[in-house]
Amino acid sequence: MKPTLSLSASARAGAMLVLLLPLGGSVPAGPTPASRPALPVQGAQPDPSVIAQFGLLDNAKLQSYIDSKGMQMGRISDRPADVKGFTIVDSPIINAFATPDGHVYFTRGIMAHFNNEAQFSGVLGHEIGHITARHGQKQQTRSTIAGIGLILGSVIAPRVMQSVGGAVQQGVGLGLLKYGRDAENEADNLGVKYSSKIGYDPASMADFFLTLQRTEQSSGADPVPTFLSTHPNSADRYTRVKKLAVTAEQQAGRQLAVNRDQYLRMIEGLPYGDNPREGYVENSVFYHPDLKFQFPIPQGWKSQNSPSQFQMAEPNGKAVMILLPAGNKSLDETAQALAQQLKLQNAQAQKTTVNSFPAVVIQGDQVGQDQQTGQQGVTASTLSYVIQDGQTLYALVGLCGPGTLNTYGGTFQNVAQGFRRLTDASKINRQPERVRIKTAKGGQTLASALAANGVSSKRYEEMAILNGMKTTDRLTAGQLFKVVGK
Repeated sequence: MKPTLSLSASARAGAMLVLLLPLGGSVPAGPTPASRPALPVQGAQPDPSVIAQFGLLDNAKLQSYIDSKGMQMGRISDRPADVKGFTIVDSPIINAFATPDGHVYFTRGIMAHFNNEAQFSGVLGHEIGHITARHGQKQQTRSTIAGIGLILGSVIAPRVMQSVGGAVQQGVGLGLLKYGRDAENEADNLGVKYSSKIGYDPASMADFFLTLQRTEQSSGADPVPTFLSTHPNSADRYTRVKKLAVTAEQQAGRQLAVNRDQYLRMIEGLPYGDNPREGYVENSVFYHPDLKFQFPIPQGWKSQNSPSQFQMAEPNGKAVMILLPAGNKSLDETAQALAQQLKLQNAQAQKTTVNSFPAVVIQGDQVGQDQQTGQQGVTASTLSYVIQDGQTLYALVGLCGPGTLNTYGGTFQNVAQGFRRLTDASKINRQPERVRIKTAKGGQTLASALAANGVSSKRYEEMAILNGMKTTDRLTAGQLFKVVGK
């Protein structure tokens, strides 16, 4: 959850609140760094719902770079008018995607894993290929949009999913599309064509597929989508792109650029992994250093943090708690609006305090149409809290299946009553890891170079994947490589 919580000031929190808690009026467009060059086409601004889910990366240098390369590639593409804009989102997920409106998004996670400009250019060309081939629009027409879902899309039982009135699903379902093999092959063809046209070696795109495969294999089962889960891989894809690249280079009649060192120097200092400043979980407690609060997570529950909300799910999908910023109106107004939005029948609201914070606790049954039977009735039970911290309000919404509040109400209450001021300096001062670029000495293996830079042996394979290398690879004197650190 991002620290900017005022609905009137932030689209990150605002997009979710418009869906669930419309308490603060209109939502402005997402913020744009002043140094970012204006794009002279309509639709160039990122979708506020995407920024609400992922956040916007504050890195003017990298943003300017992808704007420049994206516009250059867009101009030589088959449908320049369809290519609208480019944005880096503040997410550790390794992914890139194009939305049907013609906007390309890169996560900072994938930017950290590129090892040269040619790899970036190949993936950029692939995403622009999806746009110019209009794959997204075709998928959208066939209603096969796959929302990213996160915890709530894959864990929560259908009735509890209904209980949020679809709002959370809409908030996280950003139209990330899963394409079939034919569409992926066409995007690969166009990626090779476009990246070589602007002077980059397209073989690097194939090399990056290997990095992606290693990342997927090392991560195990992960509910968060990565590039290969939104862009299905195939066994022959690497070989196929390599062959396409050879042909493209022959047609170019010149040496195509890779630009490794230039790229690595550009990503020096890029945040790596989860950013604790936006909240983190440790020993079944959620801490938010910037907003200075903490609360417990029920033992064994799954959790997922995003810029607009924090969600916790009972492992069998029978209950969920969601923390949302709730604007800056009065406590009573906010509580009333929450009860209305949840469509509660016979809602009971009572003022209370939570560790000196003024609060309102709301209990009731949600009524609506059961998606399984089509009949009107109780779709969920809720015990929710609105908690006031100065001028800021939080909604802590607890939802479970109809008639199960006796089972989960105590858990909801324990979480809410555990909401308290964060005062531990060691938790408050937690900083994100960042990509650091180092210079190798002659004769070092990657493993020995990592050891010389204080990297734990437990992270050697992780760092090898980050560098697109094996731990046994020998580095030349002066070769740049990545590590991560504070």
